[in-house]
Amino acid sequence: MVLIATVSETEQLTMVVDLFDKLFFDSYRTRLIAGADEPIYLPAQASGGDCDHHRLCFREDYLSSALHEIAHWCLAGVQRRQLEDFGYWYQPDGRDAEQQRLFEAAEVKPQALEWMFSVACGQSFQFSVDNLGNGQSSPSDSFVASVVKQARQWCEPSALPSRAELMLAALVDQFAVANPKDRAHYR
Repeated sequence: MVLIATVSETEQLTMVVDLFDKLFFDSYRTRLIAGADEPIYLPAQASGGDCDHHRLCFREDYLSSALHEIAHWCLAGVQRRQLEDFGYWYQPDGRDAEQQRLFEAAEVKPQALEWMFSVACGQSFQFSVDNLGNGQSSPSDSFVASVVKQARQWCEPSALPSRAELMLAALVDQFAVANPKDRAHYR
């Protein structure tokens, strides 16, 4: 257990990276890697055979980016984990209204899980619309409501996917700051 008030975000990030490796490297051959310009998941074979493990790369050295990418990884099935960036469609910043609607639909579960991970580490959570270039800096009410609903559903016993449950429990053990399965966190 760690007293969050005495630990910097950089130290928290190191602890999360180490925890992810401890939980998932041997069984899933996946490493969490800091410092990417843009987040990306690279399966071992995507590197042309020069890497014997999968890489889950998160942006710069941001804890929120690491937690978000871990959420995507915890939700991706076996087949998706064999595809670069899990085979997801991604339209960069500047999406039109329909593209933004599709983006938000794909982001409900990852952002709900990121929020739960954030609560477990004592990290603040911000909804991401990732569309500043099109003048959208705030999430839609429907997106927020969908993320809240999903997070609250996952507070139920046995509701989380197994890797998400394992990661969440490990974060709770590591940081011991809050019960992320308390529905009161998600409003």
